[in-house]
Amino acid sequence: MPGLISVIVTTYNWPEALTACLHSLLTQQDGNYEIIVADDGSSETTGQVITRFSNASPIRIRHVCHEDLGFRAGTIRNKAVAISHGDYLVFLDGDCVVFPHFVKRHRCLAEAGYFVPGNRMLLTEAYTREVLQQEIPLHRHSIGFFIKQRLNGNINRLSPLLYLPFANFRYQHPDRWQKAMTCNLAVWKQDFFGINGFDELFEGWGFEDSDLVIRLIHAGSKRKEGRFAIPVLHLWHRQNDRSQHDSNYQRLMERISDQSVIRSQQGVDQYLL
Repeated sequence: MPGLISVIVTTYNWPEALTACLHSLLTQQDGNYEIIVADDGSSETTGQVITRFSNASPIRIRHVCHEDLGFRAGTIRNKAVAISHGDYLVFLDGDCVVFPHFVKRHRCLAEAGYFVPGNRMLLTEAYTREVLQQEIPLHRHSIGFFIKQRLNGNINRLSPLLYLPFANFRYQHPDRWQKAMTCNLAVWKQDFFGINGFDELFEGWGFEDSDLVIRLIHAGSKRKEGRFAIPVLHLWHRQNDRSQHDSNYQRLMERISDQSVIRSQQGVDQYLL
């Protein structure tokens, strides 16, 4: 079982969503974690939000950022991991709201030799706007509240809220990389370092998280499903610029076919002392 857990929260110029995310992270039942906000080039407003939370939080919150040169989520996550103190990493997007059991259940599912992807529920555009404007604390609500939101068409599904603690299905697809995304993904730090983290050759939106998971599998790590245990509520947002989609996808296909590729060419090691 891991000791300190490092929750890496990626954000870019959406302080309202980050505020909702941090509020939910500070209600955790498990208190042995730290928060590192990986800021992909936001304005000063985001820094002010992080400072406000950090000053009032019993949990250590740190802010790592770089200049805005376009979508470089893999790069800023590498920089965040490089300053982390935990031996277990949980990647989370700053437009996601988590439940109080989020860290606790990630800890329970942690197992040597495995990475753990969770799943998500999507909010509609209109409901996302309502939640942020009215500061609705989604993480504090019960299943009955979410049944109502599903009936009203505000969220896309309810099944992630089901909890199956002792399910053999978690081991059924050890080599599956699909739908393992860094909006909700846990990895042992030693395994992350073993593949040299995210490959920063993946610039622009698309597939840097899939590449990470594929190289973890090539290195011998296996998938352990986090479904029906660790859901997140994902706020609606417009699609990112996908101009690099095709080139990133081609690079991903090459990684899938070549199992000898394990370490990223340009990864986390450049930020380590």
